[in-house]
Amino acid sequence: MLKALLFLAVALLAAFPACAGEALSVTFGDDTRSLTAEELLKRPDAATIEIADDVSYHKAMRYRAVPLVALIGKEAAERFETLEVRAADGFVSQIPMQLVAGAAQGGSVAWVAIEPPGEPWPPLPGKDASAGPFYVVWQNPERSKVGTELWPYQTVAISGMQSPAQRWPQIAVDDGLAADAPARRGQAVFVTQCMPCHRMKGGGAADIGPDLGAPMNPTQYLTPQGLRALIRNPKSVRTWPQQQMPGFTEKALSDSDLDAVIAYLGHMAAH
Repeated sequence: MLKALLFLAVALLAAFPACAGEALSVTFGDDTRSLTAEELLKRPDAATIEIADDVSYHKAMRYRAVPLVALIGKEAAERFETLEVRAADGFVSQIPMQLVAGAAQGGSVAWVAIEPPGEPWPPLPGKDASAGPFYVVWQNPERSKVGTELWPYQTVAISGMQSPAQRWPQIAVDDGLAADAPARRGQAVFVTQCMPCHRMKGGGAADIGPDLGAPMNPTQYLTPQGLRALIRNPKSVRTWPQQQMPGFTEKALSDSDLDAVIAYLGHMAAH
């Protein structure tokens, strides 16, 4: 009886491998496609790419990948301002379409890396799973100043959207604020670097971290020094077993961008 059950289990595993059923959902308006790793790897534009300094693995990596701009298509690229890229753990990147399209003018090039079925990538540092089966990566990220939070791994869905400020007006700074005001720049930094995990006054799509605008803004209960320390090295301020927030080094978030984010948070607390 035991041998029969083991045989059945092996047969089922052979018929339904671990990667079966895993697909990348791509949505633009009413058009939704579900693409498996096998389908993507068979595309004529699939290529082997080198990533010199992978943000998630912290080393050079090689992948089979498809150009992100090719999955979007010209019509969708012109129609939508933002790519919302959702990961399996609730992390949600808001990638400006302009950033992706900038590859044609010599900017950074975005790819969807595909983990080949039966050939798993190594586990991510400190985790027991890889970045697959789908992972948005960038070649030459320095050319377009691509932030570290625009590398969503374990990607499950890519959707065309309006800009975050249009979708969630409550995250926008005052219209009367000067174009060069630090808080206005901070809004842009917040969208790319903070919104993948946090919301602002209910605006946003992520559920990993706390809302940074409601019921209280962090500038209302943290000193400027404490807030800076929290962003640079969260564990230097407070720790707990399920802590997930990584620290932002100066390479990931410059001092001027950090100043802008804090100015934005302060502005939102007052409005």
